[in-house]
Order: sequence, then structure tokens, then C-alpha cells
Amino acid sequence: MGISRSPAVAGTFYPDDAGDLLRDVERCLGPAGAAASVLAIVAPHAGYIYSGSVAGAVYRAVRLPRRVVLLGPNHTGRGVPLALYPGGDWTTPLGPVEIDPELTRALAAECPGIEVDLAAHRQEHALEVQIPFLQVLVPGFRFAAVCVGTDDLEELQELGRALARVVAASAEPVLLIASSDMNHYEAAAIGSRKDQLAIARVLALDPVGLHRAVHEHDISMCGFAPTVAVLTACRALGASTGRLVRYAHSGEVSGDNEHVVGYAGMTIA
Repeated sequence: MGISRSPAVAGTFYPDDAGDLLRDVERCLGPAGAAASVLAIVAPHAGYIYSGSVAGAVYRAVRLPRRVVLLGPNHTGRGVPLALYPGGDWTTPLGPVEIDPELTRALAAECPGIEVDLAAHRQEHALEVQIPFLQVLVPGFRFAAVCVGTDDLEELQELGRALARVVAASAEPVLLIASSDMNHYEAAAIGSRKDQLAIARVLALDPVGLHRAVHEHDISMCGFAPTVAVLTACRALGASTGRLVRYAHSGEVSGDNEHVVGYAGMTIA
């Protein structure tokens, strides 16, 4: 299906002018440094003014392949629980990016719970805000896109095992990207405490523990479900190490430390 997805949040979460966007992304990325080969990253998806520096730090920290699977939460409530974008391209002010047809077909074949669905993706920002970072760092990259609207542990583990099979079967390296912000709209001290509980489970490569911690401690980590799936995949692929690259919260920019959102950039290798 040759469908072109127009940007939903250009001009709000990030600039809608190509020159301004390029400058913003380069500012968020900062200077190049040592980069590691990893299986997956967790990157935030708020407006660049708030979380861009955290996202930039984690993208700078890794060697990025030309093939990516992007997984994020469903903020809009539209569409099916596991929504796979069918094909075509996604456009940002920096230009179009092609959906990877082979990865998309493989995910559809390997994961019984996944369904092709446009509605979940049309107005969703969590994956869209990742695209400009990849456009700047890996021109010509391709990706598959999954919008996750379920927190059922069994479904998420099934998705994770399917992701592992797809990555293992690929002739080229594939990076898994889980898009997530951390705890939402509590005082900075409370949010940080909750975030550390979730971060600890990610760094321990513990998808079941992350799922449990989010529910038991009322952690409003919006992308914990795609992160559970990605952790499941990474364990199946032999991952052994998690690393926190950077942590921040919105109060550091807004000055409001009573209603903060946390942001963590993490790698899994």
C-alpha cells in the first residue's frame, strides 16, 4: 500500500520548517562521540524543548543501522491493540521516509496478534517525533512502525518473541526503538522515585518486572507496554546489558517542579 502519512505534530512538538527542524535536531544531538552497537534503545517522545536533549543523547550513543522497528504507545485510543503501519512512507519537514516492506511483512507473518491499521497511527506522535533524529543521522533509513494499545502481558511477550524472530532472520542489523516518556504530572521528587523503579527494571532486562512495577507502583510510564515487548525481544536475542544514557524531567525547562514528566534515554545490548 503506497500510503504517505503526513506529519501530525510538526509545528507543535517540533518545528514545521525544515531548516529550523534540522537546527533543533543537531542542537539536541550535540557533538558526535563514541557510539556502541546495541539491540535496542528507549527514547522519549515529548516536545523537543522538553525531551529532545535526552532523545539526542541516546541516539548519539549508538551505532544506528539502516533498518529500524519503531514501537510506541497509543495515546489517541484509536485503532486496534497492535497496529502495524502497512506501507508507503512517512513525511516530516525533512522529507519522506520509506516504510520497510520486508520488515513489515515479516512482523505481520510472525505475530498473530498484530493487524494492519492506519487509524492508530494517523494522529499519534510517539513514533513521529523519533523520525527526524534518524533522518539526520541515517539518511535513507527504512522502518516498520507498531503502535501498541494493549498492556496485556501475554500479548506483549508474544509481540516481543515475534520481534526477536524478525531481527534474527534479517540479513542486515535491525535496531528496536521503544518510544516512551516516564512518569507524568507529579512532583519531581515523587516522579523521580517512581522513574527509578521503572528504569531499574529496564536496565535489569526484566520485562515482567517492569510490567509489575508499573502497575504496583502506579507509574504512568506511557510507553511501558512497547518497552516490555522490546525487552522480551532483547532477552531472546541474548542481550546482557542495559545502560541509562540520560535522565531529565520537564521541570528543568518549565520551572514547574510540581507537575513534571520524566524522560529517560536507555540502551540495551
